[in-house]
Amino acid sequence: MNAPLPLAPPSLAHARVSDTSQPVCWGDDVKRILCVRLDNLGDVLMTTPALHALRESAEDRHITLLASRSGVALAPFLDDVDDVIEYDAPWVAPASSVTRDLLDDHRMQDRLRRGGFDAAVIFTVYSQSPLPAAMLCYLAGIPRRLAHCRENPYALLTDWLREPEPQQRMRHEVQRQLDLVRHVGAQTSDTGMRFRVPPAAREALATKLRTLGISRHAECIVLHPGATAASRRYPPERFGEVATRLARETGAPVLVTGGASERALVETVMRAAAPDVHARLYDLSGALTLAELAALLERASVLVSNNSGPVHVASALGTPVVDLYALTNPQHTPWQTPQRVLYRDVECRWCYRSACPQGHHACLLGVPADEVVHAALELRHASARAPRRDVPERTGSRTGRTDSTSAPSLSLTDQPTLP
Repeated sequence: MNAPLPLAPPSLAHARVSDTSQPVCWGDDVKRILCVRLDNLGDVLMTTPALHALRESAEDRHITLLASRSGVALAPFLDDVDDVIEYDAPWVAPASSVTRDLLDDHRMQDRLRRGGFDAAVIFTVYSQSPLPAAMLCYLAGIPRRLAHCRENPYALLTDWLREPEPQQRMRHEVQRQLDLVRHVGAQTSDTGMRFRVPPAAREALATKLRTLGISRHAECIVLHPGATAASRRYPPERFGEVATRLARETGAPVLVTGGASERALVETVMRAAAPDVHARLYDLSGALTLAELAALLERASVLVSNNSGPVHVASALGTPVVDLYALTNPQHTPWQTPQRVLYRDVECRWCYRSACPQGHHACLLGVPADEVVHAALELRHASARAPRRDVPERTGSRTGRTDSTSAPSLSLTDQPTLP
């Protein structure tokens, strides 16, 4: 019986392949580009600087976004997106209500073939394989196909960057996608995330707040206690403590947001707050459209939230954010907005789990409510002294406990990282 060779294990988890395909410049002949981003709303938002780079890098480009049901909801607010196609792909975790069969995938292949696309860019996080989407685009006859890829994709991708994460480095998700499109010559000086708030949404929000007795000019504080994964939720009872302290110390309205499915969670937050501040707390669960939520975040003095979609909407709007950051992954901190990222380091960091695999939830439970309140008050005070700019020039940083009202500093990402 043959024994394994007596060699040391490799330093990398995967076999070495060619570093990348040769960089090329997609020129003026690449007009119609399919941008594939099949995960969640926040992921699509973090791709918007790369979408802008693609549009800005040649004349008369037409950008079509292929996205999940969640991601498609963003399309009306993205000026760089011309068309959108909804696709709940079988290789992406589906929404519980989604039913599908093989004919859906055949129909999607036919639809993409009829789109006459000159190129496709497949955007993924490093834990996702681009190859199923690459095969779909290949079968649809899209001649140029770009993605990060861990193994040699051979003919499935015409342009690709070798996947360096997590063994050699980690990057913020926004930077990862900017690096990808730079490989085909697409660059932009405006690397901020993008979300256009419709004027009608501002007016609708003002009407809803007025019915609650909240002035158009009130400096609201917004709390968002929800997140799709349980591993990313700070306890609602702690949110109640935070709401109590912020209401007492600022006298400002504290608005608690969430979807209709999160009403029970928001009610728990409200019950956990002290009775003397209830008159200044407002339950907005299920009350706002996405556009109205963005209008609220745009005018908020600070957002206190788990790491979820509203954090990225706030980042796109330049709103200060206290991000309660469970260490499930390192790449999705706020981008180019004043921020504090709060967590406690744990050995099981970067678990990528929807539920804490150790059961202790220590990366979030280790953050006391006092620290959250202090961070929110600091950001609110700094924002009052230096009002937000209307232009999309923003500065920021992404550190362990970040303080990014000024220059960038040490980040959770962009560091050499062990597997």
